[in-house]
Amino acid sequence: MSRIAHLTSVHARNDTRIFLKQCRSLAAAGHDVTLVVADGLGEAQVDGVRQVDVGKARGRRDRMIGATRRVLKQARNLDADLYQIHDPELLPAALALRRSGKRVIFDAHEDLPAQILSKGYLPSYVRRPISLAAALFERLVCPRLSAVMTATPAIRDKFLRMGVKAFDINNFPILSELESQVAWADKRREVCYVGGISAIRGIRQVVAAMAQVRSGTRLNLVGTVGGAGLKPEIEASSGWANVNALGQLSRPEVRDVLGRSIAGLVTFLPEPNHIESQPNKMFEYMSAGIPVIASDFPLWREIIDGNHCGICVDPLNPKAIAAAIDRLVDNPDLARKMGENGRRAVLEQYNWDVEEKKLLDLYTKILSDR
Repeated sequence: MSRIAHLTSVHARNDTRIFLKQCRSLAAAGHDVTLVVADGLGEAQVDGVRQVDVGKARGRRDRMIGATRRVLKQARNLDADLYQIHDPELLPAALALRRSGKRVIFDAHEDLPAQILSKGYLPSYVRRPISLAAALFERLVCPRLSAVMTATPAIRDKFLRMGVKAFDINNFPILSELESQVAWADKRREVCYVGGISAIRGIRQVVAAMAQVRSGTRLNLVGTVGGAGLKPEIEASSGWANVNALGQLSRPEVRDVLGRSIAGLVTFLPEPNHIESQPNKMFEYMSAGIPVIASDFPLWREIIDGNHCGICVDPLNPKAIAAAIDRLVDNPDLARKMGENGRRAVLEQYNWDVEEKKLLDLYTKILSDR
């Protein structure tokens, strides 16, 4: 049994990728797993994983500096056999742990330089210089780590080109978690969006589309709205009258929303960090057996059209989004067939069982390296 520490100063302690999938899988495989977080909720033991809290960050500056220092201090106290960091802010901490002889993995959830180019809170004229600096920092730090784990093959390939040991562990669904028990005939005239709600994830266009649907469909909107002024703006839109604003829900509640919905939307805008991403919600919709209405990006079209499990649209075009919603709601046999195709693809390929084996194999390899 090895002592494993997962470190984050940003993510929630129940984060789907970090806790529900990786930490629980490692604990079930017999490892002694600790998750270090910075949320102010105290210490806990959940599903065989010890959760240690270093205190909630007080603003962005404290998150970047103070919380990072507290996480590193706690990491050193744990004296683990292997550390996995989940935030770019923790790369200096990763380097410090490596200098003390520790094995360290960086889990790159996103393509950081591309993500910076889409940061709305940064003035547009500083985004590219900061993005280039982030890319340089990755090139300096990541080759010194034990490995880099990535959420998509595209990010993996970027690190491989740097000469970094990189492995993709895709954020695919846990097979049984979101499986619907609702018969298709019992579904409502509803579609859903589940996840972080922001401008670059297309919420303006989705709400505008709800003003143009002709099928009497409502949108189940699950998640928290981010961005200054965005919430009152979309609430003032005419399409808001057709929105069920459900807020943040538990995973069982999310399963129920997916179960009663006819389709799921993931119409992110064409930002640099989105084009080759693999959003978790796309595969969760497929896992729940409902068709996906997705942005018409090449990779996404390959997945959606390749498995005949949804419709790809221009995410900037509310009329196109509305037409896709109406098509699926007005053609339940088509929607049901697409949902079945998506569910089959998840059972065969896009599931956590496959990725869990890759995760455990990677840990075995790194822990055996001297």
